[in-house]
Amino acid sequence: MLVVAGAAYAYYYYFKKPNFFPLKTTYIYIRPDMPFDSVLVQLRNAGKMKDEKSFLLLSDHKKYPGNIKPGRYAIKPEMNNDALLRNLITGKQTPVKLTFNNIRTIPQFAGRIADQLMTDSLTWMAVFQNKTFLSESGFTYETLPAMFIPNTYEMYWNVSPEKFCERMKKEYERFWNPERTAKAGEIGLTPVQVSTLASIVEEETNKKDELPIVAGLYINRLKTGMKLQADPTVKFAVGDFSLRRVLNVHLGADSPYNTYQNYGLPPGPIRFPSIRTIDAVLNYTHHNYIYMCAKEDLSGRHNFAVTAQQHNANRDKYIQALNRLKIYK
Repeated sequence: MLVVAGAAYAYYYYFKKPNFFPLKTTYIYIRPDMPFDSVLVQLRNAGKMKDEKSFLLLSDHKKYPGNIKPGRYAIKPEMNNDALLRNLITGKQTPVKLTFNNIRTIPQFAGRIADQLMTDSLTWMAVFQNKTFLSESGFTYETLPAMFIPNTYEMYWNVSPEKFCERMKKEYERFWNPERTAKAGEIGLTPVQVSTLASIVEEETNKKDELPIVAGLYINRLKTGMKLQADPTVKFAVGDFSLRRVLNVHLGADSPYNTYQNYGLPPGPIRFPSIRTIDAVLNYTHHNYIYMCAKEDLSGRHNFAVTAQQHNANRDKYIQALNRLKIYK
């Protein structure tokens, strides 16, 4: 009986006794080729490991030091050695909820996902600039932002860039279902062109009710052969998104993105447009507006106009407001 009792206690002590006491579920991040000692450091600090001796003995018994798998692993309050080692040895990770939105450029995107996944931003940039990858995906560097639909995606922290891009391409194809593709065709635009237009619309306004109105205005301009003359494309062209006042010196920027100098849409999106704005373009408001100007109350809303005379009156009021507040750039 004593032998059985001793064996039972040893089993409980090494296997089932709670040994990790974080205040809430926390995570350790194991990189490829990370040594066992570095794993232990995370278990002590993040996992609040109480009895290191019992963990080491069970780790040796299960041969974990020679079988370390990279990934992101959860440590729950009062977790025992056996439960954690089972996950570590089998590579049973807890996925990351990867979120990205409000992104303007590919380098910014690379930084955002590098903050949430294992791969660093320089590696992501090398992938996004790789000609073979671009050719196989059907995008150019300029149109690539259209492929990444801002949302929240569940995936493993150590996902490879190749698998990540494959997943994002599938999400793009799933997003552009027959209904959305048909609506784009009715407008006379490809999905990438819709995303490009949506990126301009989203830079123009963050007011939900204005999105389809602004989209309709630019579609009217495209249909009549007018230049879009969209200020956000000028900001993108000069690389200064902080501009509150676009001046003549900016309007003359020599760039294919400058829609004051070039007809039609720019070469690609000037930001990663949201699903809401893409759908606003696909379901744009039908009207006769071809002019818009920020309201003189600087509320972020706009005055819309059909004629140049109406637009000039709106523009004068806005310029007066900027001058009154001494906003010169």
